[in-house]
Amino acid sequence: MDSEGRQTILNPEAWVDRYADYLYNYAISRVGDENIAKDILQDTFVAALQASKSFKGNAAERTWLVAILKHKIIDHYRRSNSQKAKAEVPLSSEFDFSGEGNPLQRQIADPESIRENDSIENSELGVAIQNCLSQIPQNHARAFSLKTIEHWTTEDICKELNISPSNLWVMVHRARTALMECLNTQWFKNN
Repeated sequence: MDSEGRQTILNPEAWVDRYADYLYNYAISRVGDENIAKDILQDTFVAALQASKSFKGNAAERTWLVAILKHKIIDHYRRSNSQKAKAEVPLSSEFDFSGEGNPLQRQIADPESIRENDSIENSELGVAIQNCLSQIPQNHARAFSLKTIEHWTTEDICKELNISPSNLWVMVHRARTALMECLNTQWFKNN
């Protein structure tokens, strides 16, 4: 429902224009790979179209799409972790569930252990992103922050920065590229 209590109606024709950037940025921040993020985003839109008949209108359209995206990201990690586990972890019939066996096997047996460092890693990643943003041209960093972090509309950003929409997209693209290069050298290789 919207802020006035009216039921939300889906508008799939506008999803890409309205939500693609936000959903892509959400996905890339979770998976760290542009191609995987694009695939997950595409899967999200397809799943949303297939599930649109069951949409009850109790949530905002973007909130509903984000929920679907989260499930697609989880599915991605389940598939990749399942494949890695089969390929890399020698689980035998002598698997020791007492906790005294191989530490890697204990971690696999305890799904909560995967999440125990999330808050630390998220705060460290946040610092790394801020450091990287400070290293790119200020106008690119500002455009990127307004669009991606603060979720301003294109129209509002263009008014604020006194630029055209095409200039905004070029600046955001360059900022993303520079940010990913910086994060790849300063964050992902160290973690």
